[in-house]
Amino acid sequence: MEKTFDPSTIEARMRELWEEAGAFRAGRPERAGAKPFSIVIPPPNVTGSLHMGHALNNTLQDILARYHRMRGDDVLWQPGTDHAGIATQMVVERRLMERQQHRREMGRAKFLEEVWAWKAESGGVIVEQLKRLGASCDWSRERFTLDEGLSRAVVKVFVQLYRDGLIYKDKRLVNWDPKLLTAISDLEVQQIEVKGHLWHFKYPVVYHDGQPTGEFITVATTRPETMLGDTAVAVHPEDERYTKLVGKNVRLPLVGRLIPIVADEYSDPEKGTGAVKITPAHDFNDFEVGRRHGLRLINVLDAEGAVTLKDNQEFFDHVAPSPELDLTVAALHGLDRNAARARVVAMMEERELLAEVSDHKHMVPHGDRSGAVLEPRLTDQWYVDAKTLAQPALAAVREGRTNFVPKNWEKTYFDWLENIQPWCVSRQLWWGHRIPAWYGRNPNADSVKSALSNPHVFVAESQEGALRMAADLYGGDVIVTDTEPTEEKLKAIFDRNLQAKSTGERNLEVIWRDEDVLDTWFSSALWPFSTLGWPDETKELDRYYPTNVLVTGFDIIFFWVARMMMMGLYFKKEVPFHDVYIHALVRDEKGAKMSKSKGNVIDPLHLINEYGADALRFTLAAMAAQGRDIKLSTQRVEGYRNFATKLWNASRFAEINGCARIAGFDPKNNQITLNRWIVSEAARASAEIATAIEAYRFNDAAGAAYRFVWNVFCDWYLELAKPLLQGEDGAAKDETRATTAFILDQIYALLHPFMPFITEELWGVKGFEGPARETPLALAQWPDLSGLEDAAAEAEIGWIVDLVSEVRSVRSEMNLPAGAEVPLTLVGADAESRARVTRWDETLRKLARLSQIGFADAAPKSSAQLIVRGVLGAIPLEGVIDFAAEKARLAKETAKLEGEAKKIEAKLGNADFIARAPDEVVEENRERLEETRERIEKLTAAAKRLD
Repeated sequence: MEKTFDPSTIEARMRELWEEAGAFRAGRPERAGAKPFSIVIPPPNVTGSLHMGHALNNTLQDILARYHRMRGDDVLWQPGTDHAGIATQMVVERRLMERQQHRREMGRAKFLEEVWAWKAESGGVIVEQLKRLGASCDWSRERFTLDEGLSRAVVKVFVQLYRDGLIYKDKRLVNWDPKLLTAISDLEVQQIEVKGHLWHFKYPVVYHDGQPTGEFITVATTRPETMLGDTAVAVHPEDERYTKLVGKNVRLPLVGRLIPIVADEYSDPEKGTGAVKITPAHDFNDFEVGRRHGLRLINVLDAEGAVTLKDNQEFFDHVAPSPELDLTVAALHGLDRNAARARVVAMMEERELLAEVSDHKHMVPHGDRSGAVLEPRLTDQWYVDAKTLAQPALAAVREGRTNFVPKNWEKTYFDWLENIQPWCVSRQLWWGHRIPAWYGRNPNADSVKSALSNPHVFVAESQEGALRMAADLYGGDVIVTDTEPTEEKLKAIFDRNLQAKSTGERNLEVIWRDEDVLDTWFSSALWPFSTLGWPDETKELDRYYPTNVLVTGFDIIFFWVARMMMMGLYFKKEVPFHDVYIHALVRDEKGAKMSKSKGNVIDPLHLINEYGADALRFTLAAMAAQGRDIKLSTQRVEGYRNFATKLWNASRFAEINGCARIAGFDPKNNQITLNRWIVSEAARASAEIATAIEAYRFNDAAGAAYRFVWNVFCDWYLELAKPLLQGEDGAAKDETRATTAFILDQIYALLHPFMPFITEELWGVKGFEGPARETPLALAQWPDLSGLEDAAAEAEIGWIVDLVSEVRSVRSEMNLPAGAEVPLTLVGADAESRARVTRWDETLRKLARLSQIGFADAAPKSSAQLIVRGVLGAIPLEGVIDFAAEKARLAKETAKLEGEAKKIEAKLGNADFIARAPDEVVEENRERLEETRERIEKLTAAAKRLD
């Protein structure tokens, strides 16, 4: 073996070894009768690169996959990437802009060629990065959400849901990105606090004939430009200030439209003036108020966020013509929303209708991709009836068919599904699954305009199917265009068909394809079964669906987990996964959320380059406590790199001391207590690790592995075994060598799910000693050590370990000089304890730095006392330390810590501090308090020893 462990020299080699062995392939012939275990990877965006969230998520999945593979299960960890509609289109459009090209100029087909070319050249970098992390996916089955098979599943689902009445087209408000020119999902909305203003406008109250009453009602708004689309003013039904005004009208300033004053609980009497303007076409809450009161929807902004008034029939309906209105139209039409805002405020001020302006901090929605301020926009979009689909998904979790771990995340799942809104699934993009809908003339249409505004819809799985449906409807010839035809083209077809009536010719009709694509989440909602070949009934689908567990973050419970549940239950009549493990966030070492703006982002690839993938993986696993965010520091990763080095050095120690594997070695035949003890401890560790992994307690599993390898094996067993390995007793030496080699094999296996690279390397290195390995470690058997627990061996060696540990603890607490040897007296020791001391006298004195070990019926004067498994020990300290000085030191340090604890307690008891301080600062103070209290307890115990 090399003297030092260098991760960079082995990681690529191990990856090649696994690939050549086909180690991660599902359905291996020798496992045909094995129990299946399947996981689907949350598909990362094809544009993405590995971040710390990916590193955590995939490390935990890999631990499960490798563990179950070693348990003999037929494991499928299904990999793949998501086409990421908006993100990918943005990447390619930016590249085109650098070449002074625009997608609309080049056309849809040519643009999509560019995207596929980019995907082939640069997309999917993250897959290679996941392999560097050690992800043991079945890479031969890698899928992409725009693969032919997955695309066929998407079309099948859309058409079936449409035919079942669960997909429909509707005019509703959506989150609209005026820069990307598309609707976006709630997940892509980023709420950012901005410093703005609150403008208070006076709206004149009028009589039924429209004449002013002389009264005004004042409304407050952060968006003056949208007042052009106001269709009501709302007040709370119990607000006595406005009771007499309910049912009356106001004349909308600048516009002249008469709008009602309505009573609605949406209006908060404690907020602003208690009266709010209602603009149903430009605000989600106003939209709901409008539905309750039957208000009109008036859109006054175009797709790019500019004011649009000319030819806006909705705007002009019920508006009293006046010079003032004309002036407003002339001044505002075509203005950007920000410029329009300033102009509206100026106009209201000119008319003495601006009552007040105040500074106002508020949350404003931004697109997380574009950074643009979003608009609630009224558009025609495709929607899924999510409420109907949600009911079986709710029942499945309530009945325990799918379980959340930790369980408290069920509440988040329930809250969202119980209050679910229709799901907008259409996006105004070109990259993605194009909606399988075509439009044609409504048979009742009597004009070109009505044919375009209210067309007939044909939803089919193919263009041929849509043409057949159109031919059946129209009874004539049908042609198809890829885009909506112009009014001129439609008029020509209308004119031709009119002539055909008199000449007896066949009708000629035209249908055109919907230009929109589906929301990316629509295709990823099918991921657990579309990746297995559905809608075909494949053997993989039959074997691996439903999957065993989904490992994901809490932020996509709504957007992905719930939707997979809905689709899986609707199309497969079965939940897509039995367990959902929700992991926490990875934060920086102070507990702050990582962000580029804060400059605290930790790059996992940098850590892999610096410390190795194994160190990063073990760090993440060791800190992945259920329900607790991970505070990551490079020092922790460096610490676990040292753990890998410790394992390497222990393996070298074994090599140097001739500890080679022996064919047919059976640890049950061990005679030496120390060797029986280490095998017993290995059995206990194996059971602890397995139990913790199966319960998704990854930190407990990693902790158990760490304790056994570092503390039990390296620190105690190898130290206690040195006399045997270097002694003259040949039989004892042989047994200890064989046991050491055997335990190292168990260690490599136990650590493999966490640290696959170093353990696979060491497994291979040790394979040259003794009998040949039959498989790589990735396919080896999980340690089966049941029945090897040895209570008698644990009682003896455990007593030795505990005694040395307690003596060392007392030495530390009493501040004894490191090199000072002190005597130990066992008080009233029984025969067994005396015998153990006799057998281990030299070892005990060496490890605990004792001058001698004696026995007495009473503790010597001025001694520090300790208890080990019921046996009282005493270390005489008279003449070794200054009792008075030591008591004073402990009292002083304790008082100082108690003062610090009180300060922290006062902070945490201050409601204002808790409300204002960042979460990470509050958490840091709580941890400091806990550490301070623990230190006080230790110092108090030390002081008691002196008494």
